[in-house]
Amino acid sequence: MARIESVCVYCGSASGSDPLFAEEARRFGQILAAEGVRLVYGGGGIGLMGEVASATALAGGAVTGIIPRFLMNRERAFAHEAEMIVVEDMHARKRLMFERADAFVALPGGVGTLEELVEQLTWAQLGRHRKPILIANMSGFWDPFLSLIEHMRSTAFIRDTTPVEILAADRVEDILPRLREAAAAVPERVLHAADGELADRM
Repeated sequence: MARIESVCVYCGSASGSDPLFAEEARRFGQILAAEGVRLVYGGGGIGLMGEVASATALAGGAVTGIIPRFLMNRERAFAHEAEMIVVEDMHARKRLMFERADAFVALPGGVGTLEELVEQLTWAQLGRHRKPILIANMSGFWDPFLSLIEHMRSTAFIRDTTPVEILAADRVEDILPRLREAAAAVPERVLHAADGELADRM
């Protein structure tokens, strides 16, 4: 049974209009710390990114932030105890976030969060990894996206031969149990494989 040791969280550099988003981001950070699961995230200190990372660090959890140099001023690089990695561009950031994580969680966010989520779904659909991907659907934030995925299935653009496998949780307390359940079906060496290694480990 593969063990999830780190989770990559994609989320907004804004806090959004609903106070619940920030509250739940903090709660998830506290859960990660309590469960001994490392947070891997985009390195920012503002918005939901700052909320989840601050909560993890302040609760004694491990945090790895990966931020492009050009965003350090705009997103205010994280100020608490953390492993902070500065990279040169967005491509390096996303690749390193993938390699450092055993699973992916999307909290509410904007187009950047959506782009990161869809990229991981695409890589999984193409067989490049088997790491679990989960949407934290607090207050139904991701309902339109889930409806779009169903529309793609119903119109045969997502087919049984190339499925899109995505988990969802309405409560942050359900996130780690669902990720762990999904990871249980994945061999340890496959879960921890980097993109280029996966074909040899399947």
